Amino acid sequence: MSAQPLSPPPLRRYRPDFLPAYLSNGVLGIRIGRVVLIDGLAILNGFAGQDGDTGVESFARAPYPLAGDLAIGLSQLSHSPERATLREQRYDFSCGELSTRFTFAADDARAEVETVSFCSRSNPMLALQETRVRVDRACDLELSAAVDPTGVPGRLLARDTATRGSTGAETDGSLRWESLGGLTTCGAAYWSQLRGADADCSYDENRSNPLRTRYRFRARSGRTYRLRQIGCLVSDAMHDEPDRQAMRLLFAGLLRGFDELREVNRASWEELWSGRPVLVGAPTRWQRLVDAAYFYLHTSVHPSSPCSTSMFGLAYWPTYHYYRGHVMWDIDTFVVPPLVLTEPRAARKLLEYRSERLPAARENAAMAGYRGAQFPWESSPRKGEEASPGEGSASAHEHHVSLDVALAFVHYLHATHDWEWAKTDAWPVISAVCEWLTSRVSKTRRGFEIRNVCGIAERQPPVSNNAYVNLAAIRLLREAITLGELLGTTPQASWRTIADGLVVPLDPRTNVIRNHDAYRVNEEKGETPEAAAALFPLGYPAGREVEQATFAFALELADRYVGAPMLSSALGVFATRIGDRRRSLELFERGYADFVVDPFAVTLEYEPHVFPEQPRAAPFTANLAGFLLSCFYGLTGMQLTFGDPRQWCERPVVLPQGWEAIEVERIWVRGTPTRLTARHGDERAALSRSA
Repeated sequence: MSAQPLSPPPLRRYRPDFLPAYLSNGVLGIRIGRVVLIDGLAILNGFAGQDGDTGVESFARAPYPLAGDLAIGLSQLSHSPERATLREQRYDFSCGELSTRFTFAADDARAEVETVSFCSRSNPMLALQETRVRVDRACDLELSAAVDPTGVPGRLLARDTATRGSTGAETDGSLRWESLGGLTTCGAAYWSQLRGADADCSYDENRSNPLRTRYRFRARSGRTYRLRQIGCLVSDAMHDEPDRQAMRLLFAGLLRGFDELREVNRASWEELWSGRPVLVGAPTRWQRLVDAAYFYLHTSVHPSSPCSTSMFGLAYWPTYHYYRGHVMWDIDTFVVPPLVLTEPRAARKLLEYRSERLPAARENAAMAGYRGAQFPWESSPRKGEEASPGEGSASAHEHHVSLDVALAFVHYLHATHDWEWAKTDAWPVISAVCEWLTSRVSKTRRGFEIRNVCGIAERQPPVSNNAYVNLAAIRLLREAITLGELLGTTPQASWRTIADGLVVPLDPRTNVIRNHDAYRVNEEKGETPEAAAALFPLGYPAGREVEQATFAFALELADRYVGAPMLSSALGVFATRIGDRRRSLELFERGYADFVVDPFAVTLEYEPHVFPEQPRAAPFTANLAGFLLSCFYGLTGMQLTFGDPRQWCERPVVLPQGWEAIEVERIWVRGTPTRLTARHGDERAALSRSA
């Protein structure tokens, strides 16, 4: 298997149904089409506006920081995009760089254009691009770099083409942009430089136009001209004067220089790739799928992200936007567990989005008549308030969200033993959710019940004692008791009482945990493996006989379920838990591989052949992170606890048919770089200190 991550094959023929390339670093998110200079859009973590369709708080598009144009004589690329022909677009996952080659056929000459674009991980507010141009005969050539708000909802608040109160190298310009509804503002600044010609440089001073720097010169045949540009975007979630701060951060980047920023970005990615799972014995296409999932997960998160990440990361495209950038339970359940092993700083930042918005969760609980903290179904970027559109029917009963959030904090602490942070950030959240639980349960002659609730199947009407909800509650209360003792805090006595008495909807005849009390196989979404999901990925310890029966039952219904979002990627693990390697491979094929589409190996929300009516929306974070979660935890049998990591791997290793081993060069275990090796047939996987 290649030591380097496997990137998608080059794209040479563009189809209308393709999704454009998605570049991000977890703070900036950019979509770049086939004609790079004129075909892009951007969103910015923490920049929020009013959704034009529903009126709720949503992500907001930001001015595009890597815009540009090209003109030969009187022929201009932006006016005649049909004259541009894509030759190749290549995504290098090893460093997050997108390279594009296209030709522009003007009347006076033909230009060969090559661009390299990337978002910096070391300086996360910066996006960089280099454009190389060669013409086949002498001509008048104009190249431009721009920050373009064209088509972006909102309004311009300020625009400058000279820096204010600064010294040293000057930026080309800056602007401040207000989102639709005036909810937030963002700032943009940019710099450009032309190499290879003595050009006439000018700035567009028209306030109604994009910020633009033009370079005009007489081009010679066969000579290469290079235009470099750096764009900076800052949201007011991070600074009250984002345009001024954008200029400062741009200056800081210029001090390092374009070449150093590119080199450091490559080094940052090389470090991240040390956590990549390597599939020994599996066909190469499976390693490609792992590498693509790993890349898109890590490109959508960053330790500097102010507002977590969303269901599609920072990948917006006009054909889908129905989650509106809201933070949902999928991030806590599917994204955090892989990240605590590979990039714990980013995992902690995702969790800090929740802890910083604990006051909103407390108010949410109070408005519903409960104590403690109830985290929202669709969490708004700014304050973490409920932001589901309309009447928000799911928000009234989807109460597993708070449990998912609290258990994500527990998972992070298992992996890190970050005790100071546990006291300041984690324990307030975990204890508040446990307090909410004490007011949410009902005491009956059966013990404790959670009534009128919806599980992850998201069906109506609500039910009583949903398996996923109740088992998550039991696990959380027990983990909270252990954590409280480790922190020297006395947990409430009621936590243990409720954990021991909460109803588990177990069928005593079959030993199958049912999805809920009145569960019927033929009910709406009855095929959703909610009870099995409580065992994996949630990690509820059900005992061998109950676990085997529950997984076997879920697999009987898998053909009806596979192709749906989220849990399809876990079905292959269910099969290994009952020892069926062939079925496991088949379900990973149908439950994950079939979701991944060309040209850039992005993972769709819905499997396109099972749900052809659904939009092609990608990369869907829950699916790709769920696949990685299966590789790191489900197939290796690793279950994190507060105890000795040497006891984390206690299951026999069973892998899909044909897979010999899963090896990870470096995961982080309580600050120590650690190697993970899981060989099929071994009594248990092994953790050892990395070299």
